[in-house]
Amino acid sequence: MNKVTVKIDGMMCGMCEAHINDTIRKAYPNAKKVASSHKKGETTFLLDGEPDGERLKAAVNETGYEFKGIKTEKYVKKGIFSR
Repeated sequence: MNKVTVKIDGMMCGMCEAHINDTIRKAYPNAKKVASSHKKGETTFLLDGEPDGERLKAAVNETGYEFKGIKTEKYVKKGIFSR
């Protein structure tokens, strides 16, 4: 499982966040824990495997927001039972 962080320019409010969340879910139906922050200018989600950067960029740019970059890292579940 990978944690994907996408930098996005142009989100200004909660509706913008919801719009981007819907776009991510549509582009990656198996994405989990999709969350956006207009204050941070980013969206994060969990995905099995590697995301296709060009597909993600096209999906974000189609919505009218600007794709600024992507970072993928291994997701480590946190909690009292994790090692």
